[in-house]
Amino acid sequence: MSGLRYSRILLKVSGEALAGDAGRGLDFQVIQSVCDVIAQCVQEGVQVGIVVGGGNFWRGLKDGEGMRERTRADHMGMLATVINCLALADTLERKGVDVRVQTAIEMRSIAEPYIRSRAIRHLEKGRVVIFGCGTGNPFFSTDTAAVLRAAEIDADAILLAKNVDGVYSADPNLDPSAVKYDTIRYEDILAQHLQVMDSTATSLSMDNKIPVILFGLKDPENILRVVHGERIGTIVKE
Repeated sequence: MSGLRYSRILLKVSGEALAGDAGRGLDFQVIQSVCDVIAQCVQEGVQVGIVVGGGNFWRGLKDGEGMRERTRADHMGMLATVINCLALADTLERKGVDVRVQTAIEMRSIAEPYIRSRAIRHLEKGRVVIFGCGTGNPFFSTDTAAVLRAAEIDADAILLAKNVDGVYSADPNLDPSAVKYDTIRYEDILAQHLQVMDSTATSLSMDNKIPVILFGLKDPENILRVVHGERIGTIVKE
């Protein structure tokens, strides 16, 4: 595994990124491109765990617009993540990659229940493990689920693949003077209320000292660049 900066990663892919320019549903051209790079990572010996958001189908309380009870709205979002997990799994399998989908809410006819030791064993055997249903609990985002799974599987880093290319001092779409950070501390994200991850996810990654690299998924090759240690996007660390 020479040339690799990270040998075991937790890749968090936002649901919106999988929707492409449409913003909703699944763009299989985007998914094909992402899975091509994941397959290449596996070929190079990287152990890959994936957490997928569900925002391309349902964004919990936001889409519920106050008309849905929070717990039920979050459960709907968890089910949305499973659709994305299965789409990624199918595409990867078509490329010859061994995949296991594990869900925090049991649905044994389509996925394994999440079991930490089994997930680690799959990774050690070179299988990609895709984690669905977030943490399995309402009031927690899939970003928090990504950090939790990363800590549980002892990942070297969390790769946040989103629709933005890094962490900015303000929303670059609204503020042309916004500055992009190459590196930033967890504490500064919390103090400045920057929209990288929610505060629970940020605190959890800080407590477990897991570096987070946020980058744009518009070019899926960024995943491979990060794995090889190239300075892409923004690194969040101590």
